[in-house]
Amino acid sequence: MFFTPAYAQAAGSASSGGSAALLANVVPLILIFVIFWFFLIRPQQKQMKTHRAKIEAVKKGDQVVTGGGLYGKVTKVEADAIEIEIAPGIKVKSVKSMLTDVLTATPAKPAND
Repeated sequence: MFFTPAYAQAAGSASSGGSAALLANVVPLILIFVIFWFFLIRPQQKQMKTHRAKIEAVKKGDQVVTGGGLYGKVTKVEADAIEIEIAPGIKVKSVKSMLTDVLTATPAKPAND
């Protein structure tokens, strides 16, 4: 077979164009990942970190909300469990990780009490 110089030049430029096309395909994927990181992943990690710190700092007398939606007052704190008084004389034991929120103020009384 005989190759002309023009064909050889076209083949050479096609191989160098392949790396540019690869770069053009990869850059948008990297850009999408960076956008997801700053708008979704990073804020979620910060929120989880503050929630974990709040749960670890729970102490006797704090008002808490459990995962089941129960409000109560912490009466005893152990390593991985807490005792919550949900009504006068009624105490339940719960795993710390099941706490949804630690309230700074006491919840308001219902309107009909």
